[in-house]
Amino acid sequence: MREIVTLQIGGAGNAIGDAFWHVISHEHGVDYATGRFGGTSSLQLERINVFFNATASKRLYARTIIIDTEASTIQRLNSSSQLYRPENMVAGSESAGNNFARGYHTDGAEILDQVLDNTRREVESVDSFQGFQLLHSIGGGTGSGLTSLIMEALVEQYPDNLLCNYVTIPSPNMSQVVVEPYNALLSIPALVNNSHLTFCLDNEALFQICNRNLKIQMSGYEHINHIVALTMSGITTCLRFPGQLNAGLRKIYVNMVPFPRLHFLIPGFAPLVTCKQQQFSKGTVSELVQQIFSSNNLLCAIDLRKGKLLTAAGIFRGRMSPREVDQLMTGVRNKNLHNFVDWIPNNIKTAICDIPPRGLKMSATFIGNTTAIQSLFQRLLDGSSIMLRRKAHLHWYTGEGMEEQEFIDAQEELQAIIDDYRGSAVDSDRHGGSRSADGDEDDVESGSGQQCRYCADN
Repeated sequence: MREIVTLQIGGAGNAIGDAFWHVISHEHGVDYATGRFGGTSSLQLERINVFFNATASKRLYARTIIIDTEASTIQRLNSSSQLYRPENMVAGSESAGNNFARGYHTDGAEILDQVLDNTRREVESVDSFQGFQLLHSIGGGTGSGLTSLIMEALVEQYPDNLLCNYVTIPSPNMSQVVVEPYNALLSIPALVNNSHLTFCLDNEALFQICNRNLKIQMSGYEHINHIVALTMSGITTCLRFPGQLNAGLRKIYVNMVPFPRLHFLIPGFAPLVTCKQQQFSKGTVSELVQQIFSSNNLLCAIDLRKGKLLTAAGIFRGRMSPREVDQLMTGVRNKNLHNFVDWIPNNIKTAICDIPPRGLKMSATFIGNTTAIQSLFQRLLDGSSIMLRRKAHLHWYTGEGMEEQEFIDAQEELQAIIDDYRGSAVDSDRHGGSRSADGDEDDVESGSGQQCRYCADN
């Protein structure tokens, strides 16, 4: 087995993590409350070790480390299910107070050793460790500061294993914390330099899906956490169940990330419709393909039409023809060549798992690496620059041991990743230029941004 260790960090990370364990425990026939297996198929047990550990008493528990600087979230999870191992719950003495500096330098640093000890115990208990899955938000203090600290330690101790992040990114239209732009900005260097795959989630897009697609009147985060959990279930389905075309974590990494820094991915899911709408659905693979390439089904508020796809993947679940899936996915690219970079000829990856999610005959999960994500990063940069220009709220960070230069360095890192994505799109246009008689490509003038540093080196 290729086992994965999950770390769910902070309030948002633990809420998403709990929804994820709800979904996959049901898929594998494990009772969420007791941890007992009650499934009916041998396929549910075949690869259950990827995310679960078995005990001598034939109970199963989630291979996850539950981390927060305050104890209330952890106490709630401990009382709600026996799926979580009490020794793997790490709580601090005081909340990080929505402050990156407290999560990174003070409150978070106090519990780092305990986190690493628990992580080491779980890693050493498995046969073929594949990597880490980190769930967190970068708007709060724990999810941003402590996660950055943990990632640096994991990269140092486990340099050959993958780090996969599911990150909730703040949205200005749904902001609940004034200093969210600072926390998000300071998290960027760790995500750029230490993460291998970063799946970007956005509360604004998730709430829009609930209101527009599902017609749900929102009163909390329960529904949007379930949508994220369904998408995570889709991304990991090929690790957990056999299929016709498999896509493991490392296969996704190899196919989706053309350059190490350009690893920020946009997930999507289909179908996202009400039960009433489902009655009028064709229920075909063609309909699923059409939906996953729609911005309305993305879990991040960006428009795919405003950028170029470097790479894309579709992970399908249910009984379907691999040939039909390949033809439809290739057809999308051929009909929309202007939305794909031309310097990666075959940039669509497909995977098929025969086992559908609960309650559906078939589903599809989308993963896209698109230059349109630069608009999201620009939004973070603009939000932090406005406050930093006046040094507003800066004393809360410098008082905990940070320096103003760290903010400036983080802004430079964020601007560099924006330029890298912008340069990738520009380079695509450059490759589209005419060729001269001797085979050399004519230069194409472009004033819309600098060239990607990787393309510039080649």
